[in-house]
Amino acid sequence: MRGPMRLQAAAGESIREEASHREPPAGSDTFSAKYVPFEDVRSQTASPEEYSLDQVIYRANDGGLLDVQHDMNALKEYDATYWRKLFDSRIGTTRWPYGSGVWSKKELVLPGISSDDIVSMFEGNSNLFWAERFGKELGMSDLWVKQCGNSHTGSFKDLGMTVLVSQVNRLRKIKPELVQAVGCASTGDTSAALSAYCAAAGIPSIVFLPADKISLAQLVQPIANGALVLSIDTDFDGCMRLIRDVTAQSPIYLANSMNSLRLEGQKTAAIEILQQFNWQVPDWVIIPGGNLGNIYAFYKGFKMCMELGLVDKLPRLVCAQAQNANPLYLAYKNGYDNFQPVKAQSTFASAIQIGDPVSIDRAVLALKATDGIVEEASEEELMDAAARADLTGMFNCPHTGVALSALTKLRERGVIAPSDRTVVVSTAHGLKFAQSKVAYHSKAVEGMDCKLANPPVQVKEDLGAVMDAISQKFSSMR
Repeated sequence: MRGPMRLQAAAGESIREEASHREPPAGSDTFSAKYVPFEDVRSQTASPEEYSLDQVIYRANDGGLLDVQHDMNALKEYDATYWRKLFDSRIGTTRWPYGSGVWSKKELVLPGISSDDIVSMFEGNSNLFWAERFGKELGMSDLWVKQCGNSHTGSFKDLGMTVLVSQVNRLRKIKPELVQAVGCASTGDTSAALSAYCAAAGIPSIVFLPADKISLAQLVQPIANGALVLSIDTDFDGCMRLIRDVTAQSPIYLANSMNSLRLEGQKTAAIEILQQFNWQVPDWVIIPGGNLGNIYAFYKGFKMCMELGLVDKLPRLVCAQAQNANPLYLAYKNGYDNFQPVKAQSTFASAIQIGDPVSIDRAVLALKATDGIVEEASEEELMDAAARADLTGMFNCPHTGVALSALTKLRERGVIAPSDRTVVVSTAHGLKFAQSKVAYHSKAVEGMDCKLANPPVQVKEDLGAVMDAISQKFSSMR
């Protein structure tokens, strides 16, 4: 079979200019992708309905979601060895745009886009670390945490936003009248990613945020990046309804995960995990779930690798939801029959405080296909889980706390075995949610014991008082 082409960087040019002169990898002109109704994917049928990625469209004729479908036959012209070598050759480089963890998989993301249209901050390539000490506390020897929050704006949303904004950048060149700005409804992280990537490309951005329901760190990011920030007296679901109406009657492009382009970037985190394990498949992957696009994106990434022969099986997926916003969990307990949205209640895991998830059908497909599980965590459980893991060296956002709580429950029930290779996906950086940690360690959360709180100890400027405080904390020093 054909092998990856050796590429040489040209001297004296910017990396974007160099990319424009570079000969494309073998077969690039044969790879393609298009929109198809998600119902075709779910029913495994091929209706005549399809759309170019250059069209501004978010829904199929039946009102359902769309999905990006790749020409897998063209991709399969190249064997697994080719793809492994190609992807591995791009890791950690500064070659545009392949230094990005997303665009290093360009052929599986947006194969037809020009490198000159790509808007990237070399996102992705996030660390996958062995959580040795926390794993030992759970009786596990092979526990890993995928730090998707170690990204430009501090969350996994960068992975999808680089794809969406790159396609918008292309559309504004070929159809400038169609897209004059990009907008989203957000619980915080989406707005941060959108505003940053739009700022990098010089594209106006508008974000709809639920008033008083996101962290200060999340709010200040789109403000700093120059977005029009609308703080609306409603919840995320209300913001979502408004942005749908606005984008339906204006040249504002919808950036929420209803738009399937973002999932093409998010799925690369799954491919990256396989690559980091030297193309070995973990037994379990645990993902926090709110609007539920990410659980499908991970499934899509794993499945694509299996179809290309890079791996021979899928991991089992676990979707972890906050108990205060748990419509998928309730549906799972009823065999996914008669899904009903809920009114999401306040949760520290504010980015997944969503009661009417857009990607419910996508998530159900992913979970059924992987013999997946849905688990929930109460507010006390998620905060305690995050604090417990922090004591082993992590610094977790509340959403990762939800996933860690789900992991703990599944270990206690014996569902996850001690030797199972398990990956917990950390979706955001803990520094974006420092307020929640301050409240926890100050024991300022009403109705919560905060049993692992570690408040600072006030002492006088006196050696004896300092030594007393130390000896009280560390018994070996008494």
